[in-house]
Amino acid sequence: MHPSTQHQGWPARAKGECMNFLDLLRTASASLLRSKARTILTIIAVFIGAMTITLTNGIGTGIKSYLDSQLGNLGATNVLFISLKSPSSSFTSGPQKYSNSSNAAVSGGGLRGRQQMMTSADIKIIQSIPGITSAEAAHSPTPDYIQGTAGKYQLSLTQQFGATTAPMVAGSGVSNASSASQVSIPGDYVGPLGYANNASIIGKTVKIADTNAYGMQSIITATVVGVQQNSLLGKSTLYGNTAFVNQLQSIENQGIPAALADTFQGAYAIFPSSDTTSQITAIKNQLSDKGYDAKTIKDEEGTIFSAINAVIIVLDIFGVIALLAASFGIVNTLLMSVQERTKEIGLMKALGMGRVSIFVLFSIEAVLIGFWGSLLGVGFAALIGHVVNAIGKHGFLKDLPGLSLLTFPLSTIFSVMIAIMLIAFLAGTIPAWRASKKDPIEALRYE
Repeated sequence: MHPSTQHQGWPARAKGECMNFLDLLRTASASLLRSKARTILTIIAVFIGAMTITLTNGIGTGIKSYLDSQLGNLGATNVLFISLKSPSSSFTSGPQKYSNSSNAAVSGGGLRGRQQMMTSADIKIIQSIPGITSAEAAHSPTPDYIQGTAGKYQLSLTQQFGATTAPMVAGSGVSNASSASQVSIPGDYVGPLGYANNASIIGKTVKIADTNAYGMQSIITATVVGVQQNSLLGKSTLYGNTAFVNQLQSIENQGIPAALADTFQGAYAIFPSSDTTSQITAIKNQLSDKGYDAKTIKDEEGTIFSAINAVIIVLDIFGVIALLAASFGIVNTLLMSVQERTKEIGLMKALGMGRVSIFVLFSIEAVLIGFWGSLLGVGFAALIGHVVNAIGKHGFLKDLPGLSLLTFPLSTIFSVMIAIMLIAFLAGTIPAWRASKKDPIEALRYE
């Protein structure tokens, strides 16, 4: 071939010979570089969308990963949290008739402060369900304060259900098998209670005050067996074993009728940790038939994650809008390129390039725009994440060890890039199809 017939940006080939993929890739890259400003602006549009989607997904992944590791604070994974089903109601069937039984628990529970409560009769029914190894009342005492060697401090208390899975920085979790009163405390309480470090408070006793229905305050002691790692789920929550919680509950029951003293809002049941999902579902169904709602830690996790996912989806919409704008930019960029390179397309066809090769050539240009835009977008998002995590670790996240606010697993990065490249390819199909359909004779005559 005479040198004069070789066009800048694509290699000379013998007539009838097709360009291989590497030739097409080099030609597509060279074509994009001819209009640098236009190409860069289009890549920037893709970059903004890729960065937005990567950041929002990074936030979601980081928070969900952290919550997943911290959900042990809510109890063991082989625990069912059980409550009475809410009475069914209908806005279209009119008022429901009153009866004593309809306003009590299905199994004979009672009312306390006009709220449905469970009783010891419910525990017996729950224990009779096949697959449940044990069941206990879930009390929620509200003690007045906790005191160590110095100061009195407010607290919230949660009964530990099943085996402890909460992450500890010192000591261990409370044991429900022990008859001695035990508590584990958040790390933030160690210094205020008068101890130099986490290890120094392990094995020491603290005083907890509680008030009965007569207004009389009592003080009981409990042994600190562990110091919890600070978390989003309970920075001021102490965990007590069953023996300790029962002591507090007995104080609060003083002065109230015996019938009300035997009531509680919910219960927890233990099932074998080896149970499969279908076995757990079967237990839930049996409890439902008896008039109870039952949830596991995984169910609670799903509820929390659903809320997070909803927020992430809303944020992702902004990224999708940016990508939609970028898609029109890709179409415009390539249509202008097709118009400007009409003679070149005619020459390539005259030298033997078929419609498929022309289509592939312009499709590669679209994919390259998507590739560079997405690569720069996810790369910049990862850089932002690294900086934010580094600042947060020594700043606003210092009290939450283990939390990386932005997390970017490789699977997410590759998924975002592949999705954007696919969008770019689809956006480039119209210009690519128009280029492949051009008549070589008319194209060569184009001025």
